[in-house]
Amino acid sequence: MYKEISQLILYSNLGEDSILVRLSELFRQFDSCHYRDEDLVASIYKEVKRLLDLATDYAFDRNLWQNYLTFVLVTNENSFSMTCEKVGAHDGTVNHFAKNDFRIFMNLFHYDFRAIEDTLGIDCFSTLCNYRAISKQERMYNKNVSEKVRALSEILNAAEDVDTFFEAVTSFYKDYGVGMFGLNKAFRIRSDRGQLEFLPIKNLDKVVLDDLTGYEIQKRKLIENTEAFVGGRMANNCLLYGDAGTGKSTSIKAILNQYYDRGLRMIEIYKHQFKDLSPVISHIKNRNYRFIIYMDDLSFEEFETEYKYLKAVIEGGMETKPDNVLIYATSNRRHLIRETWNDRQDRDEELHRSDTVQEKLSLVARFGITIGYLKPNQKEYYEIVKNLAARHKEIQLSEEDLLAQAHKWELSHGGLSGRTAQQFVNYLAGKSVMK
Repeated sequence: MYKEISQLILYSNLGEDSILVRLSELFRQFDSCHYRDEDLVASIYKEVKRLLDLATDYAFDRNLWQNYLTFVLVTNENSFSMTCEKVGAHDGTVNHFAKNDFRIFMNLFHYDFRAIEDTLGIDCFSTLCNYRAISKQERMYNKNVSEKVRALSEILNAAEDVDTFFEAVTSFYKDYGVGMFGLNKAFRIRSDRGQLEFLPIKNLDKVVLDDLTGYEIQKRKLIENTEAFVGGRMANNCLLYGDAGTGKSTSIKAILNQYYDRGLRMIEIYKHQFKDLSPVISHIKNRNYRFIIYMDDLSFEEFETEYKYLKAVIEGGMETKPDNVLIYATSNRRHLIRETWNDRQDRDEELHRSDTVQEKLSLVARFGITIGYLKPNQKEYYEIVKNLAARHKEIQLSEEDLLAQAHKWELSHGGLSGRTAQQFVNYLAGKSVMK
């Protein structure tokens, strides 16, 4: 195995700590015959545990070894895979080197572990190649990644020659991309000592726009803008503002689910991370995806100045925001920044108070589209309750009783809103199941 790994060219950037590299080093020790059985077995088991942990995270099944190798291929960002992501595989000399690497991976796919298992008296690799995973609830793993890796793994296992293998991998790159952006829908960021890290959000709500009752005009505006964006046309940054619990965040999540297959990805950024906006955009601007930078519940107090980072990135900085990046934000405040009477009154210590007010209010002007989500009236609230309750067969109430209880609930649980309606229906569904 070590010989094969050392001959990789385009895919040689595996990282010294990768399972594949560590196992190849251990297999080299085995081939050299300079080892102690118990030490080598312990080291092998350590890497097997790492592979099992990865398999658990992504719910791999049947042949974990081949699932792992497929995972390596679809997450390895190199010059070849990144080019295939953008334009697909075309005739060129680089294909010669790619096929060299794929031939090695084909050999690894069907690697014969019998010699090392028989000599050391272990059976871990045979077990990995014939694995039956424990059934898991969806929220425990990234189903989107799991399904794609396992499907490609079966195709690569059945590949009869390197050309078929090449076609399968490069087609995957073109269809879904490579690396974490290719497999995941949404991300958060973490910055540690100047090092920016993207953290995939593994379990997302499966909500779709039809799940949000009402707000048809608002949803249509959001769809039209996002449709233009993923279609490569001009689009605007969006601010969704209005009362709490009216579906602003739900609309954003639904948009991501609706357009993921067309290359839409989302990066959620919190207010204290706005200083990292420029590095984030620099990292994603040349990728073959459309990115929405999402800011939930955005607002600023009078003393906070982070909004200046946001203003510069949206419009006004020296560097133009790339065409594949938009900013979507939700807020309970129409103007994002809390205004006080002091903002509106002239004061001796500041002659140009109006300039300060304009500086604060200019942030919202940088969102080309603002969409208002207002609280529903009583009739609309009842309609939301009826639609939500209809999705739960266990709720067996007459319409009169349902609405009467819904009215009592909203009086003591935050007033009229879609969120209140959802909480009420959740309560009824849970109560019905207990019976």
